[in-house]
Amino acid sequence: MKKGITILVILLVSMSIFWLGFDYKESTEPNTYYQVFLDGELIGTVSSKAKLERYIDNQNDYVKNKYKVDTVYSPNGLEIEKIVTFENNTDKISDVYEKIKAKKPFTIKGYQLTIKSEDEEIEDKIVYATEKNIFESALEKTIITFVGNDNYNNYINNTQAKITTTGTTIENVYIENEKTIKEVYISTDEQIYTDADSLSQFFIFGPNMVQSNYIVKVGDTISSIAFNHEISVEELLLSNSDITSSKNLLYNGQTLKIAETNPQVSVVVEEYVVEDVTNPYSTIEQYDEDLAIGNDKVTQYGSNGLDRVSKDVKIINGNITYVNTQSKIEIEPTIDKIIVIGKKYIPTVGSLTSWGWPTNGGYTISSDYGYRINPINGVRELHNGIDIAGTGYGSNIYAVNNGVVITASYHYINGNYVVINHNNGYYTYYGHMSQILVQVGQTVARGEVIGLIGQTGWATGPHVHFGIYTGDPDKGAGTINPWSVY
Repeated sequence: MKKGITILVILLVSMSIFWLGFDYKESTEPNTYYQVFLDGELIGTVSSKAKLERYIDNQNDYVKNKYKVDTVYSPNGLEIEKIVTFENNTDKISDVYEKIKAKKPFTIKGYQLTIKSEDEEIEDKIVYATEKNIFESALEKTIITFVGNDNYNNYINNTQAKITTTGTTIENVYIENEKTIKEVYISTDEQIYTDADSLSQFFIFGPNMVQSNYIVKVGDTISSIAFNHEISVEELLLSNSDITSSKNLLYNGQTLKIAETNPQVSVVVEEYVVEDVTNPYSTIEQYDEDLAIGNDKVTQYGSNGLDRVSKDVKIINGNITYVNTQSKIEIEPTIDKIIVIGKKYIPTVGSLTSWGWPTNGGYTISSDYGYRINPINGVRELHNGIDIAGTGYGSNIYAVNNGVVITASYHYINGNYVVINHNNGYYTYYGHMSQILVQVGQTVARGEVIGLIGQTGWATGPHVHFGIYTGDPDKGAGTINPWSVY
């Protein structure tokens, strides 16, 4: 009996050794698997890289429909590495997929537009689209918005009307920013544009466009509506394509769209302009010791002249940034008004009813009084004066009324500037001078040269910034619209 048990034990041990040996031989055959890493972290191991990629694609029909693409890809940062191992444990593809999905969004193949910033302290803008031609079409639509459809088509097709007397021709239109486009895998949590219209809105109004409606009331004008909503007239026209000019008439109950622009690209329009510009007459004061003070008399009435001015104008995103006058031809002469004043001295008190003009004729108002986006720093602000350009670098700047110079200095924004106290409740401000020709404490007469046109401080071209204040501007006094005194 014991002998039989011993034999049975030996047989069982032999069979175990045989089967163990068989298993050992099988496990020595290596397996090929794939380890899945996301941003360096091991997510799992799968038996087939292709099956995981197909599973990701098959589980994302919503993404395909949303962006109208055929394939959805792994997230950026996902790496699948081939391994050879004797182990035979792998994770379910569905489990690995869920782990990836919980950590990072998947990607689609598309295009990246990089808009390089001219300021090193400002990051480049990155924009994504499903098709390359969306960028090209959106940029063209953006240009058309600023230029106008008819003007742009005439420029492209070389069908602009030739200037015979006065008029404007576009010499060049372009996007100033440096741009690069490349094909990339785009994370689906990014803003991905699928059409040119919505991308064009982004280029014009920025990523946080806020639009409201305004119902026109009796007495409203385009200028007053723009000012009351702290936007420029040009911005109002951009949002309301049916209004073609700031001179268009409005009607009671009309609905206007109000939106602040925040251009993401710089649309440059270079124009050649020929226009007839009124050359306002000056008032010349002559002093007569034989006349009693206050017994003023007009010995010659004035009349405005007319000049035909040819100039190159550079416009960026609807704002004039540079004016260079090429020629000026007198069509009608200017006749100055002459007033004889009853005592030969310069009063320090300026008139409240008669104001002179600060520049020569043939000028262009390159930026009016009102809200605008500052062309230098891009900040929305109240432009508290008027910019007068086009009379030429180094041309005269005149005091617009009698008064006393209280400031003749330099500021990093307004450059060389002069402030005159007219002792009638008003102060005038003249900025960006190339040269100051008066000093503090000096009494000046209306029409006296106080400086020369320049481009000092923050200025895109030679001009004078002219403002009128109700007190000393260097002490925070309030400003008024200069046109209100003319």
